[in-house]
Amino acid sequence: MKEILVWAELRDGRLTGVALEIMKKALDLATLSGGRVSAVAIGRECRESAAELVAHGAERVFVVEDARLDLYQADAFTKILCRLIGEIRPGIVLMGGTSVGADLAPAVAARLGTGLTAHCTDLRIEAIEGLDQLVMVVPGWRGNMMVKIVCPEKRPVMATIRPGVMERGRPEPSREGEIVAVSPDIDEKDFRARTLERVRESEESALEQAKIIVSGGFGFYEAGGVALLDQLARALGAVTAGSRPACDAGWVPESRMIGQSGRTVSPDLFISIGASGAPHYTTGFAKSKLIVAIDKNPKAPVFDIADFGVAGDLKEIIPALVEELEAKE
Repeated sequence: MKEILVWAELRDGRLTGVALEIMKKALDLATLSGGRVSAVAIGRECRESAAELVAHGAERVFVVEDARLDLYQADAFTKILCRLIGEIRPGIVLMGGTSVGADLAPAVAARLGTGLTAHCTDLRIEAIEGLDQLVMVVPGWRGNMMVKIVCPEKRPVMATIRPGVMERGRPEPSREGEIVAVSPDIDEKDFRARTLERVRESEESALEQAKIIVSGGFGFYEAGGVALLDQLARALGAVTAGSRPACDAGWVPESRMIGQSGRTVSPDLFISIGASGAPHYTTGFAKSKLIVAIDKNPKAPVFDIADFGVAGDLKEIIPALVEELEAKE
């Protein structure tokens, strides 16, 4: 368990945010176990990213460069990563739970014959029956509890972590590490399916960059929809989002669904309205700097993680908030 390998995803030639978030967690785990962190960067040009990974705690960075790897290519990436894992023999492999990671991780795990825990919200090292094990925490049972998962027999233990769930560490430029160039060792048969273009959805970018997010739940049913939520968002200059029930009702698009099966965000201010606060929902915004909850039920679980809470009828509270905000403009 002392050798931890991080696959550092690149997009447009730059490290993704989740790659640096995973590096921070990997470094914390290595500090506890007395191990070390290595990273793998695959792409057209990776040297600058490799130096950044060293600054974030990687003792070794394996760089695989090839012009054909500028965009994600499933078979080629799987082949490269499996070969490196076979040579490095890490006890733990961590990957980002992005759209690319969700495709690559199970392919690698299946080829290696090991287990994979997806969409982890926390990772820790615990002694179980006298042996250190990686404990992977995920929401379970329809999000009503947090479940601990271990993989006691197979190695490496593999896990994916969703973007925004963990904190990003601060780089230390004085850190030293080894950058190892690795031949991709790929040919045309590794490109049976090709990625030709990647298009970012505009709403995805807006939600990720929003400083203020107001999110609605099924409590808006009595209000006949989320018109009040939209009014509050306009008054605050915020972006709207919603829980799974709000998404299923068609009030918000799936691209703005918050939670374990949706998006994870960490804005300066997150306002949850009319959502009881099941773990699969609160997981999506628990890292926000300030959380405000409004719900009719004073015993709603969402108040347990909120910094400020208001128990009352949203049809009375939201218009009052909007009126106060508009009066100050």
